[in-house]
Amino acid sequence: MMSVLVFLLAACGGDDSGDQDGADGDAGGDTITLTLAENQPEDYPTTIGDYEFARLVEEKTDGRYEIEVYAGGQLTDERGAIEQLQLGSLDLARVNGSPLGEFNDNIGVLSLPFLFETEEEKWDVWNGEVGQEILESFEEDGMMGLAYYDNGERFFYNAVGPVETLEDMQGLNIRVQESELAVDIVESLGGSATAMSYDEVYSAIQTGVIDGAENNFPSFYTSGHYEVSDYATLPGYQSVPEVLLASGELWDSLSEEDQELFKEAAMESVEVQREAWDELVEESRADAEEYGTEIVELENIEEWQDAVEPVYEKHGEQFSEWLDRIQN
Repeated sequence: MMSVLVFLLAACGGDDSGDQDGADGDAGGDTITLTLAENQPEDYPTTIGDYEFARLVEEKTDGRYEIEVYAGGQLTDERGAIEQLQLGSLDLARVNGSPLGEFNDNIGVLSLPFLFETEEEKWDVWNGEVGQEILESFEEDGMMGLAYYDNGERFFYNAVGPVETLEDMQGLNIRVQESELAVDIVESLGGSATAMSYDEVYSAIQTGVIDGAENNFPSFYTSGHYEVSDYATLPGYQSVPEVLLASGELWDSLSEEDQELFKEAAMESVEVQREAWDELVEESRADAEEYGTEIVELENIEEWQDAVEPVYEKHGEQFSEWLDRIQN
């Protein structure tokens, strides 16, 4: 993975001359330098995707635009990035779909549980007409969505015992994000939801304050939660996308031709990001299993899908149009 990153870093190198003022796609031979905020580390899949996007933009615009990627939260956190995009004080950012839901109602539909049957179906929707319309709807919020990056599936893990059926979920105290939707999902499955800070989860599981939590494999491994959670249950129940965004100010400054080039670069960078993500998931899962994590593959997923119907009844009404289109 690091070799890929080194290549991308080298490819993104260039002259820092120029600025964004008056950017209209015709820089008169000068390079216009843009800034992209990323809160993940340099070798993380979303950052690798960012660098590929930057490389492609520079290539497709013949060097008229250069994008500097600031990883590891050097510029701001995700919420701050969203606010700065809206103000036009930041050009580009990669942000998770969960905090974006506070600024754009439409993307919330993609956080509903068991929304897709397969990975192929998920990407067909994300990269298809529905997904692209959701990205374009960010224009009303002072931003423009360019592409989705993979964030895997969130699954349940615990320190009590293997969860093989819905009955095994009954009474398990599961840590969730501070979200009404997250709480409702766990409770619909028979668990008890506890919202707490992510950095408290390890010790809370270790000391028995909670029984387990939920996340994707890279987070499960890098957080060390696999050390205190002996059991994981697949498949995941939720796929929340990462989103590559441009500020409305930047977007409006681009010519139609350059807007298309930026979109093309974003969509083409998805393949590199997904490959890096799949590699990281494979490594994380293998390391967790080697440590001793027991992974249960559910045989009857239908009972889980039926159990979350109350979640759709409560949260789905606002997304009814999107849901009809996704299901069709």
